[in-house]
Amino acid sequence: MMMKKLNILTALIVVFAFGLVSLNTSCKTPESITNKSGAQLWGENCMRCHNIPPATIYGDDKWDVVGEHMRMKANLTDTEINKIVGFLKSAN
Repeated sequence: MMMKKLNILTALIVVFAFGLVSLNTSCKTPESITNKSGAQLWGENCMRCHNIPPATIYGDDKWDVVGEHMRMKANLTDTEINKIVGFLKSAN
């Protein structure tokens, strides 16, 4: 019984340590994102699911709301959505 508890505890420690290592390496934004402009990211991410209305259809405050919604829905990073929303705002 004691050995079983020790094995479970060891397994939990390993899983926890792996999780910490994963978090530490996943925080860095990949170069494939940082090297792209908002226009490129917009074309690659937004156009794959639907046709986009012209950027002038919304004001800056509305693009912030749309950007936050689409960040969650399309699983985009903060860097990606900030670049995309910045590009869309620049068209106004």
